[in-house]
Amino acid sequence: MAKNKIIAVVGMCGSGKSVAVEEFEKAGWKKIYFGEATFLKMKELGLEINEENERKVREMLRASGDKGIYAKIFLPEIEKAIKKGNVVIESMYSWSEYKIVKEKFGDQFEVLCIATNAKLRRERLKVREFRPMDEKTSLSRDYSEIENIEKGGPIGIADYYILNNGTAQTLKRNVKKFIANLK
Repeated sequence: MAKNKIIAVVGMCGSGKSVAVEEFEKAGWKKIYFGEATFLKMKELGLEINEENERKVREMLRASGDKGIYAKIFLPEIEKAIKKGNVVIESMYSWSEYKIVKEKFGDQFEVLCIATNAKLRRERLKVREFRPMDEKTSLSRDYSEIENIEKGGPIGIADYYILNNGTAQTLKRNVKKFIANLK
C-alpha cells in the first residue's frame, strides 16, 4: 500500500500558490495553512489585517530565534492528517520549517514550487482581491521574506517546479496533471 504524501506548495508572493493549493483540495488533499497562525495572532493582538501588520506578526513569531515555529505549531495537525490521506501545506516559508517537516516525514514529504517572473507577480498583486499590493510594497515583501524568514531555501530545494507565467486556467491544468502523476 502506498504511503500518503505531503506536498508543500512554495513560491514568492503572487506566484499562484493559493490557486495551486485549491487544486490539491479539489483532488481531496487536506490543506494545512501555516499562515493561519499569523492571522490568529493578529486577531489576538487586535491588529487590522494588512501587509504591514502581517509582516510584523510573521517576523515577531520567528523573533524568538525559532524560524521553524510554524512547522512546530502545525506538526500535530500534519501527523493526524497524514494518517487519513494526502496533505498539502500552504505558506511554508522558512528553511527551518522545511527541515523540521523533512526530518519528521522523510520521503513522504516533497516540495512543489510555483515560479513566476517577478514583474508579472507584481502586476498580479496590484489587482488581486484579497490584500492587494502596489509595486513598492510587493518588492519590500520579497526582500523581507528572503532576508528575514529564509524563504529562498524551500524554493531552491524544491522537488518540482511549475512555471506560472500564463493564465490561472493554465496553472490549474498543470497542477491537475502534476497531482495525477503523483499517484
